[in-house]
Amino acid sequence: MITSLANPRSYLRPTQSHPSKTTLTTADALPVAGADAATAAGNTKPGIPASAVKKLDTSGLKTISIKDVPELRDRMAAMWLDMQAAKSALATDVPDNAPQNTYATVKVNGKVVATLYNGGSVAMTNEAAGKVGDLQDPPGLNGGPDLAQWRAERIAKAVGGTVEKAPTAIAQSEWKPRQTTSTNYSRAQLDAAFDAMMAEQQKAIGPRSAGYSAQRESSGGHADFNA
Repeated sequence: MITSLANPRSYLRPTQSHPSKTTLTTADALPVAGADAATAAGNTKPGIPASAVKKLDTSGLKTISIKDVPELRDRMAAMWLDMQAAKSALATDVPDNAPQNTYATVKVNGKVVATLYNGGSVAMTNEAAGKVGDLQDPPGLNGGPDLAQWRAERIAKAVGGTVEKAPTAIAQSEWKPRQTTSTNYSRAQLDAAFDAMMAEQQKAIGPRSAGYSAQRESSGGHADFNA
């Protein structure tokens, strides 16, 4: 330790380090077994060598159109018809929970805690739902204003509120259940649907094909398909 007189603090001088000498033996000078093989494997590029690629024999293959597979053709046509029916219903049908379909409201101290609709569905606050719990519908009421009235009375009893019928409420006899989409299509319907589906696809592919051709022409690209 060296102590400075001008400064009472002590300074420590680090221990001198001497470079260590390494002594190699004859065994150390010999190459490591497998080192060349490991190096060669590490330098090998991944993938399949071109020499291993073989051309497939396509002479026995036959191109089959969807029209030639009746089961697949009819399935695709039925799915297309279902999709068209769903689009039509979405565009024309009024949702069950639309304001004009309101049947009644349940209020507690003048505040609406539940709204019921002519179809029988209900929307309520979290607090009201917690008090109502698991509301089991009685047998025989599968929907409509009668179900809405029954639910409104049970909810009002559970939350200590009152039921107020809306001006848009209808009678059970006026209610029309939503029509379910039929999946039993006739032969004529399936044939017409398949033709319409193919026409839609061709119409959608046309502009893209034209745009691709124009892009190739503008870039100077050319392909000879007659070669």
